[in-house]
Amino acid sequence: MTFRWRQRILDELAQAWAVAVKDVRVYYLKAPMIMFGLLLPFFLFFSFSVRRQIGAEVGLTRLLALTTFFTASSAGPVIIPLERRSGTYDRLLAAPMSLATLLLGKTLVGAFFALATSIAPLLVGVLVMRVVVANAGLLLVGVVLASLAFSAFGLLFGSIPTRSVGSIMMPSTLVRWPLLFISGIFIPLAEMAPWTRALAYLSPLTYAQDLMNHAVLGTGDLNPWLDLALLPVVLLVFLVLAARMHHRSLVLGAG
Repeated sequence: MTFRWRQRILDELAQAWAVAVKDVRVYYLKAPMIMFGLLLPFFLFFSFSVRRQIGAEVGLTRLLALTTFFTASSAGPVIIPLERRSGTYDRLLAAPMSLATLLLGKTLVGAFFALATSIAPLLVGVLVMRVVVANAGLLLVGVVLASLAFSAFGLLFGSIPTRSVGSIMMPSTLVRWPLLFISGIFIPLAEMAPWTRALAYLSPLTYAQDLMNHAVLGTGDLNPWLDLALLPVVLLVFLVLAARMHHRSLVLGAG
């Protein structure tokens, strides 16, 4: 029995990996992925950071948080409607794999995209701006956990039964922007009013940003163990919610 369960888990992981590799090859260079996942976080960072007296270290933490958030959460809302349009998504749903396995593969796609995108600002910060990272291991763990959590977050919007990327990006933007502005990226938690700080704790981006601060700056507003504990919880919650929403779409015949 143990061998069967182990083999089944390995088979499910192999299927999820195959889904992720296929999406990486097909969709990474699509225009919506480049626009919403690659260019948008950099434009946001430079537009809100110009003429502000922030150090290279602080700028690096903010840019890493922005790239992981927007890049990872853009994969699902872009890829899934494109697959619905081409009919690929229906074939995946009919394939001999569970919905959880399919969503895990989609989560890996967004996480890989965020990790790859984060390499550029990290290299520029370390090699060009001479930023000294306080804890490289913590930074790696933080970027990986944040990328996975935000990728699963994007799957929530991918469950919207539509074949139009724009129809998903509109509600996605309406949710992501408020989470961005209350997260402590542009206004540190210590400088927020008490009621605003209470709202910031509701944003998962707050804990990713705080973890980046601990990793790069060596200090943050929250306990780093709290950040490390909450990000996996957020990942699981988003995956469960995404699975339920996708299942509901399938039951209604709109998936």
